[in-house]
Amino acid sequence: QVQLVESGGGLVQAGGSLRLSCAASGSIFRFNVMGWYRQAPGKQRELVAVISSGGYTNYADSVKGRFTISRDNAKNTVYLQMNSLNPEDTAVYYCSYRDNVHYWGQGTQVTVSS
Repeated sequence: QVQLVESGGGLVQAGGSLRLSCAASGSIFRFNVMGWYRQAPGKQRELVAVISSGGYTNYADSVKGRFTISRDNAKNTVYLQMNSLNPEDTAVYYCSYRDNVHYWGQGTQVTVSS
């Protein structure tokens, strides 16, 4: 069992920045993939960015050049630096952990106002 604790969501003006954090605890496998998905009202949940324990990253096209994912393996923590935010980024952001099982955080709200 893996538990995920998210932080860093909130309200921000268009053009602003936020930094999300997610700390994993429990039965952590040495090789895993952590990252973020998001779900906006009326839309399907989508991948935002993920990073493996070896440092390989994958980003959604919509956030490339604006968001940066990173992780601290010693802390089992993943970060998402979000810059140049726009209202289309408004969504609930869910932390993801996957080894042979996929675990989800409770979600943190990100709201970008015009």
